Amino acid sequence: MSVRLTAVAALFAIATALLGSWLTRWLLPWAAVLVAAGALLPLLVWRVRRLLDPVRALFRALAGAVTAYRDGDYSFGIRWDGRGELAELVEAHNRLGDVLREQRNSLVQRELLLDTMVQNTPVAMVLIDGVRRVVFGNLAARKLLGGGRRLEGQDFDAVIDEAPVALREALARGGDGMFSVGDDDDQEDIYHLSRRLFRLNGRRHELVLLRLLTAELRRQEVQTWKKVIRVISHELNNSLAPIASLAHSGAELLRRGQVERVPAALATIEERARHLEGFIRDYARFAKLPAPRLDTVEWERFIERLRDQVAFGFDGNLDGSARFDTAQMEQCLINLLRNAHESGSSAQDVRLALRRLPDAWRIEVLDRGSGMNDAVLANALLPFYSTKRNGTGLGLALAREICEAHGGRIALQNRDGGGLAVSLTLPQ
Repeated sequence: MSVRLTAVAALFAIATALLGSWLTRWLLPWAAVLVAAGALLPLLVWRVRRLLDPVRALFRALAGAVTAYRDGDYSFGIRWDGRGELAELVEAHNRLGDVLREQRNSLVQRELLLDTMVQNTPVAMVLIDGVRRVVFGNLAARKLLGGGRRLEGQDFDAVIDEAPVALREALARGGDGMFSVGDDDDQEDIYHLSRRLFRLNGRRHELVLLRLLTAELRRQEVQTWKKVIRVISHELNNSLAPIASLAHSGAELLRRGQVERVPAALATIEERARHLEGFIRDYARFAKLPAPRLDTVEWERFIERLRDQVAFGFDGNLDGSARFDTAQMEQCLINLLRNAHESGSSAQDVRLALRRLPDAWRIEVLDRGSGMNDAVLANALLPFYSTKRNGTGLGLALAREICEAHGGRIALQNRDGGGLAVSLTLPQ
């Protein structure tokens, strides 16, 4: 195009020069120049416009393409048959369009996949904006809260007013939790509620998740009952089989007149019967643990009572008091201290530490025994889990039950240099 413009300009200059030379000879010099320029200028303007029309069309196409990209339309490209810098610009623009189109298609596919997953998940999901309007509710949420109708745009509080009472109470309590819907045990459904607050586009939103746990918990319940039955059966057999055998042997000894061996047999029967009695009593205590009765307890008196029942060293300050159920906490710590003595630790290395935190008390039972491997640490607090040959698996589980009933938490950790640390954190 630049070559064409140069040629036209050259022709215009040559023609002007020739015409000017001729007119100079015959007419006035200035008049000749003006006449020549006036005659050729319209032709030059027309020719230049004809040459620039494709460029102007290209610029209009580029501007339209940029506007379409801004609006999210990447469906077309631009064609240019010329060469040079403009050809490179068109090629770069078309490559940009191809990239944007591929990215858009990939994003659409991901959105479709995500929408399919969210809509078909069994977890009811409800997104609420800052004015308590439902922004989104998936199919499970529509079925649970809206009778199958769409929830978007509705007032969430109005939707909840028609929900079961247990769900309304769970939402009113705030935070995460579990609740049951239904009156009959066989028809009762158990849900887990979780709530998360976040900001979307600078505005406060809340995501409410309702997960049905009935089938999963029923399976866990069956497995737990099976394990309980196995443990109880094992313990009963370990006690009843020797009792039956010794009773038969005692009867034979009496029939033969060998009464001197009868007291030993009866003593063994008594020992096994008392072991079985203690075993059943521990299970009953775990199953019927009452709600804690909180009292203000002085630490000094409480630690002295513990020392009367089991030996341990003490670290910490005895000044102050806390609120807890004395009998339950005593039972919890006695179990932990006895476990420490049975861990292979020397008696002088079994210690109880007490520390005051800003808003809680921390009690630690420490030993220098063999500690626990990762598998045992992960399961030690579960009911009926025990690595002891004659253990019931209830000591640590009972300690956890008591601690959590007081609003606290329990943690197990191996100590540097060997041994185990059992930490109880109780609210002040």
